[in-house]
Amino acid sequence: MSNLTPRQKRRRALSLVAMGAIGATVLAGCASDISPKQGWLPAEPGTTNLTEPITNIWVGAWIAALFIGALVWGLMIWCIIVYRKRKDDNELPVQIRYHLPLELLYTFVPLVMVGVLFFYTVQVQDEITDVSETPDVNIEVYAKQWSWDFNYTDEDVWDTGDMAALDGTMAPAEDLPTLYLPVNKRVEFTLTSRDVIHSFWVPAFLTKLDMFPHETRTMQIVPQKEGTYLGKCAELCGEFHAYMLFNVKVVSEQEYDDHIQSLRDAGQEGLLDDSLDRDTTAVWDELAEANKES
Repeated sequence: MSNLTPRQKRRRALSLVAMGAIGATVLAGCASDISPKQGWLPAEPGTTNLTEPITNIWVGAWIAALFIGALVWGLMIWCIIVYRKRKDDNELPVQIRYHLPLELLYTFVPLVMVGVLFFYTVQVQDEITDVSETPDVNIEVYAKQWSWDFNYTDEDVWDTGDMAALDGTMAPAEDLPTLYLPVNKRVEFTLTSRDVIHSFWVPAFLTKLDMFPHETRTMQIVPQKEGTYLGKCAELCGEFHAYMLFNVKVVSEQEYDDHIQSLRDAGQEGLLDDSLDRDTTAVWDELAEANKES
C-alpha cells in the first residue's frame, strides 16, 4: 500500500498532468513544419482575392471556439474545486429541479453564437460563389479518371494530362498537367466531369468546387501572387484518386501568352469538348440494379 496522504496523491497527480501538458506542447512545436508566415493555413496572405476573407472567418471561428472552450473548462474546474466533497461532509447538497435563468442563458447564448457565425459565413460564402463580374480569362476544366483537361476558351487552345503515366507511383511535379493563370487577372473556371464525381481543389487558394458529369459549375478567382501551386481532386473517385494531381502556375501576362503560343505551336488548337466524355450509363444501371437486389 502507498504511504502517501490523499493531499500528497493529489499533488503528484497534478504534477504528472502538468508535465504531460508541457511535454505535449513542446513535442507539438517540434513536429510542426509549417512556417510562422503561413500559420496553420495552406495559403499566404494575398495569394488570391479570396484569401483574406476566408482566413478571417476561419481564424475568427477558432478564436471564438477557444474562448468558449476556455470558459466552459474554467467553469467546470471551478465547480469541481468549490463544490468538491470535503472531509466529514456527508450531507447531500440542495437538490434543484429547475433554474429558469440559467436554462435561458445556456439556450440564448448558443443561439447568438450560431447566429453570428452563420451571418459572417454567409457573407464570405456569397463572396466566394459570386460570378457576376466580367472575367478577364475563361477556362474550362474537365475532370476524368484520373487526370485533367484544360481548355483556354478565349484563346481556343487546350492542354491535357496523360492517364497512361499513372503507374501506381507519385508522378514528379514536372510531369503533372499544368494549368497556367495570369497574375492579377479575374479567371472564371467552368467545371465539369467526364465520368464520375470529382472535385477541383487548389489548397493554396482556399477554395474548391465539386464537379459532376453532365453538369457545369462556375467559380471566379483572382490569383495575386506568382508561383507554382499544387492542385488535386478532393472527391474519392476510384483507384487512382490519390494521384489525380495537377500544377497551377500563376505567371506574368507575357509568360501566360508565351505558354498559349507554345500550345498553338504544338498543334493543340480547338477545344476538348464533351464528345470525349465516358458513357457511364451502363455503370449506373448496374449500380442501381445492385441496390435494388440488396
